[in-house]
Amino acid sequence: MKRNYTFVVLTIVAVLAFCGWGIARTIKAISFDQNCGQYLKRSADANSIEMAKEELGIAISYAESHGLTEGTVSIFLHQPKNDIGYWYRNMKEAYKELEEVPEDTSRMEKTNILMKLRETLTDEGESGVEVTIPDGISIYPYNVSYFWWSIVSFVAICIFGVLWLADEY
Repeated sequence: MKRNYTFVVLTIVAVLAFCGWGIARTIKAISFDQNCGQYLKRSADANSIEMAKEELGIAISYAESHGLTEGTVSIFLHQPKNDIGYWYRNMKEAYKELEEVPEDTSRMEKTNILMKLRETLTDEGESGVEVTIPDGISIYPYNVSYFWWSIVSFVAICIFGVLWLADEY
């Protein structure tokens, strides 16, 4: 009996497409974290106004150079937590506040400003303190494309996998 390997090949291609989606998402997430997220965390952890301002400035520059100043990362449910414009404006306002701190500000006032900055940039998560960032921002503005890439490749795996198994028996 001659076997038809068409469904085997199509299933493998679909699996590779799905793996490609996972790898692309991972690379984008790591890149965003290294170039923006970690600087936000360092700004929140800074022990001086100057250090906080420097680290926050790097994160803001990254956001501006990558068009992360407005829009939403949501595809279906446009929740406030996914609003990039709010996230960006919040960072800019925090930076402006750091810039306006006079040289002769007392140590206590500087500490209070740094504590406020930390509360602005971070939240208490399940695994401790987490930087406040809209979910899916690392792939913005291609969130819809990535969504369809994952759905189509996963459905193709299921369909071609079933057809391959049906062809075997």
